Amino acid sequence: MQAATQRNHAMRDVLTMTHRNLLKTLHNPDNISDVIIQPIIFTLLFGYLFGGVIAGSVHAYLPMLVSGIMVQSILNAASGSGQQLREDINSGIFDRFKTMPISPIAPLAGQLVGDILRLLLSGIMAIVTAVLMGWRPEVSSSALIVATLLAIFIGWATSWIFALVGLLVKNAELIGSFSMIIILILTFLSNAFIPIKTLPNFLQPIVNINPVSVTISAIRTILKTGNWSGNATMVLISGVIIILIFMPLTILVYQRRD
Repeated sequence: MQAATQRNHAMRDVLTMTHRNLLKTLHNPDNISDVIIQPIIFTLLFGYLFGGVIAGSVHAYLPMLVSGIMVQSILNAASGSGQQLREDINSGIFDRFKTMPISPIAPLAGQLVGDILRLLLSGIMAIVTAVLMGWRPEVSSSALIVATLLAIFIGWATSWIFALVGLLVKNAELIGSFSMIIILILTFLSNAFIPIKTLPNFLQPIVNINPVSVTISAIRTILKTGNWSGNATMVLISGVIIILIFMPLTILVYQRRD
């Protein structure tokens, strides 16, 4: 009975911290930009600037673009975990949380649970923008949901990596800049925006083994055919492995934090 009560209190604490982090996102212009504005801008920018050159028209380019923008947007949103975590630590609010009668893990868990909703919103903004530009999914709504959930899952798994970086690196601005550079390199050296066959021969093997390319290919197949592919299974397994490795490491570092 006592254990059940403690679990209920811990869950309540996590939900309270989740609510706090969502409110923090809504009131921080930088976080709003990562979650809402970037998917809109990148979809419009790439669609109207490069659609005609790459696919002959914007409408023909959107089926290829939407999966790339979705993954890029969700990774951008996921990278905010480390920066927000470090900002809270540097502000001293986590030290205040230590003195409160709440579950010790609630501040960290609240950040990562809140990330799920942030990633969902980011993915939805990419899809909605593409629909407004004329894209129409060729598959059922259930396949669209599966593709979105797969992107959110791998984004949430990646959030644990960024959270660990946020605990280890003391400078929040450095975390943000480094994360952005890594994500830009991974997305632009992938099949997100252009066909791999158009790249120089020496780059094609690099792009093919890029995990972002594998993720985009999996989502693109689901959105095109409605079928679950081997790439999708690989992405799912990779996400589980990332969580099994980085979740315990992140929690351990968090608990041993000074």
